[in-house]
Order: sequence, then structure tokens, then C-alpha cells
Amino acid sequence: MKFFFEVFITLLVIMDPLGNVPLFLALTADRSATERRRLAWQSVAAAGTVIALFALFGQQILSYLGITVPALQGSGGLLLLLVALELLVERERTDEERLETNVALVPLGTPLIAGPGAIAATIVFTREAHGFHDALSIAGALVAVLICIYLALRFSAQVLKLLRPSGIQVLTRIFGLLLSAIAVQLIAESVEGFVRAHAIGG
Repeated sequence: MKFFFEVFITLLVIMDPLGNVPLFLALTADRSATERRRLAWQSVAAAGTVIALFALFGQQILSYLGITVPALQGSGGLLLLLVALELLVERERTDEERLETNVALVPLGTPLIAGPGAIAATIVFTREAHGFHDALSIAGALVAVLICIYLALRFSAQVLKLLRPSGIQVLTRIFGLLLSAIAVQLIAESVEGFVRAHAIGG
């Protein structure tokens, strides 16, 4: 259960359901309510498919490329830190995404929801999993996070009315702080892993 909550909280912070609400509304402002619900489902399905593929085959890719777990943790920590900085620092976005044929796939499904940070974190958790129970915890946590994202997008108009843009900005900054702490922890564990491997090798 502890591993489940660790995966759930990490992915929830990275994939940032509430933080994607304003952008989802901006990209679907000219769509009907029915079409907006369809786009919400498609974006979550696309993100889940991408992350599931990396969870299943990420280890084989790492083995083929000769990438170690500490290296993955370090790169994942750096990616999470970049995502955290993006959450903490307000960034102007252009309206070019509106020209996409299906905003549910790009940019909503990926790279906004299933971004490099979520992919890296999923691979790391998969490498740390021991047995069927941990694998089930990862799958359950991913499904739970995707459900949260779908509900946030599905009821985005109501969420925006309830929290208002200022409230969403505050929660996004909090998510950024938590994510930066997780990123630093991953980098620290990466350094520790490199030091331990060097000590054993020496």
C-alpha cells in the first residue's frame, strides 16, 4: 500500500490534473460540451497508452542501450526538475495548438499529460518493483491518476468556476514545490547509487 501511494502521489503531481484544466479549456473553447467530453476521454486514453508502453518495454530498452538505474534516476530527476520549474514559473503559451487536427492526442495526451517526467518516473518505479504486488500497485496507481485527470478535464468548466484561475495557479505552484522535492530526491539517490557502484567496483 505504501508503494501504491508513492507511485500515485508522484504521478499525480507530475501529470498535474488541475494544472491542465485551463489549457484544456483554451484548446476546446470552440467545441461543444459533447465534443469536449470526447476529447477529455481521448487525451487520457492516449496518455495512458504511452505510459503503459514505456512501463512494459522500458526495461528492455534500457538493457539494450546499457543504461543503469542510477543514470535513469538522475536523468528522471532532471526531467522532473524541469517540469517542476515549468509549474513554478508562469509561462506564456501560444495559440498554435489550436491548429492541431486532434488536440486530445497532441498536445494534451502527449507531451502535456504523458510527458517525459511521467514516463521517466514510471520506468523508475517499474525497475524498483518486486513481484506481482508492486506491479499491481503501479498499474492501480496509474489508473487512479488517469481517472483523476479525466474527471478534472470532464468537469473542467465546473472546476474552473469553483477554484477560479487564481486558485488553480496556487495549486499548480504547490504541485511544483512537491515535484521539485521529488526531483531532488531522485537525483540524490542517483548520486548515491553511482557512489555505491564505484565503491563496489573499486
